[in-house]
Amino acid sequence: MAEPLALYVHWPFCVSKCPYCDFNSHVRESVDQAVWREALLADLRHEAAVLPGRTVGSIFFGGGTPSLMPPETVAAVIAAAEAEWGLASDCEITLEANPNSVEVANFADLAAAGVNRVSIGVQSFDSEVLEFLGRAHSEDEARRAIATAQEHFERVSFDLIYARPGQSMAAWEAELAGALAVGTDHLSLYQLTIEPGTRFATLAAKGDLTIPDGDAAADLFDATQVMTRAAGLPRYEVSNHARIGQESRHNLAYWRYADYAGVGPGAHGRRLGQATERHKKPENFIAAVKRNGHGLKVEHDLPAHERATEAMLMGLRLTEGIDLARIEERSGLARAAFVDADAVARLAAQGLMRQDGDWLAVTDDGILLLDSILSEVVRTG
Repeated sequence: MAEPLALYVHWPFCVSKCPYCDFNSHVRESVDQAVWREALLADLRHEAAVLPGRTVGSIFFGGGTPSLMPPETVAAVIAAAEAEWGLASDCEITLEANPNSVEVANFADLAAAGVNRVSIGVQSFDSEVLEFLGRAHSEDEARRAIATAQEHFERVSFDLIYARPGQSMAAWEAELAGALAVGTDHLSLYQLTIEPGTRFATLAAKGDLTIPDGDAAADLFDATQVMTRAAGLPRYEVSNHARIGQESRHNLAYWRYADYAGVGPGAHGRRLGQATERHKKPENFIAAVKRNGHGLKVEHDLPAHERATEAMLMGLRLTEGIDLARIEERSGLARAAFVDADAVARLAAQGLMRQDGDWLAVTDDGILLLDSILSEVVRTG
């Protein structure tokens, strides 16, 4: 029996563009909701035709700002996934939300539509930091949003950004302690990175923005691990922490390299050994759906070696690591084609990796060196 399918649905619209964001998000004065609802449903039906006989194990509404979606559109997408594929009895249905009061007012209706998990983009509980990050909500709104979400949804996660310019260890520890005290079962804790093409990248190039250096960022990361473990939310992926059993099943599907279908502008997918990508610009996506019945821009077969490499790069982000036998089975390649065994042995001797039969993982000591470890271990050609 085929593994459950993960379904990603992208809502591309935001009220404003954050200066650190490189996601496919767009600001528009008005959005024709009926047109968008029908376009998303048509795009979903196309994926269902390509992937018959599957059951959906998770749906993730991402963006953009999907909490700006009308709840009836969310309900229509969930109903279409149920009709086309069928949903697993424990299907995880996540929606990303901002803490703004207008969006929080929709939480009850979104829960009624079928959403059972929400991921809130808090980013900080400090008003000055929120202004620096270009966020449109206040500290009070963030706290109210989490409390309201906990009333309406079975599972609640929220994001924080740390390793910000001038952030001290004491300030981060105090902020993280406050976040842990809120009582959610999942936290996403991201170090601030300067992404190409963002307003922060322009400021950094001018010398007007400096983030903590590698050593300071590593110290902040280490302190984060100590505090989250003590609170019962250990790291299960580089930046994601959860109580045991409360991990994001949808994101685990990505990291474990399971099949996932991507619907909506700019959405990526990996299914049946193929890579898919939708048109990014909202207007181009709508035009493609009207023209072709779907929003696909790219659909191509992934060579076996590329599939194995992607599975390695994604899976080694996880604390659990990767099952080499599974990658061999899914790619049709022997592990010697995509793993440098000598590099693994050397790194294991240094305490940076561990191997137990078919399982290979990066240790806590190695996770801060993940990029260099991947470059040594993963055979890319």
